[in-house]
Amino acid sequence: MERLDKVLANLGYGTRKEVKALVKSGAVEVNGALVKDSGMNIDPEKNQIKVHGEEIKYRKYIYLIMNKPEGVVSATFDNYDETVIDLLDPEYQVFNPFPVGRLDKDTVGLLLITNDGELNHKLISPKWHVDKIYYAEIDKVVNERDIKAFESGIVLDDDYKCMPGKLQIIEADGNGSKVYVTIQEGKFHQVKRMFEALDKKVVYLKRVKFGDIDLDEALEEGEYRELTEEELNKLKDAQCNNWKDNMNKV
Repeated sequence: MERLDKVLANLGYGTRKEVKALVKSGAVEVNGALVKDSGMNIDPEKNQIKVHGEEIKYRKYIYLIMNKPEGVVSATFDNYDETVIDLLDPEYQVFNPFPVGRLDKDTVGLLLITNDGELNHKLISPKWHVDKIYYAEIDKVVNERDIKAFESGIVLDDDYKCMPGKLQIIEADGNGSKVYVTIQEGKFHQVKRMFEALDKKVVYLKRVKFGDIDLDEALEEGEYRELTEEELNKLKDAQCNNWKDNMNKV
């Protein structure tokens, strides 16, 4: 059970004060009856709620997939730069969502956005072993020695040893290399720093997969949509299966 004013405020109908005035004006019905008490307790998933005669659809969480553009930061607020939350319509901003993990300012690609804190924690925590796959372009030739370095766990400039990762070479020639990188962590500038440890530089970076979710190529950079039910189930199943795998190793 939740207070009516809280439910309406969370759905973007205004502040608690504005919602209180809305209810007092007779604009809100619960189960077919006009209500005047904005503090009444309701079950938003079972009770029928109408505002100005229009039934509202209540949901506690939102789950979005975005093709993050370059120049936008993965944060809820920033004093200087535009954030991924700034790109969302108000109907989603009212849920106070946040990015799942982060992509660097100049990194593009798949970014999940939600207000489900529990799922967020399980998706970004290394102990749950959820793969994040990146397409990267490197300024030098990537070779078998680099692949083995990733498999062993690269030591970064601050002496942190990364968990084992996977490096797959798409092509490599005198002009540089195109590769896929799979990691399960999200340290600051991690992919770039891993290649820097190998005396190479990332010149382009794009996340193309998170768990079992692929980047929707139909989304232009800066565009987003809600996850389908199938995609959401894949995310939840992935973190559940990874948990089971971890328990079997104990």
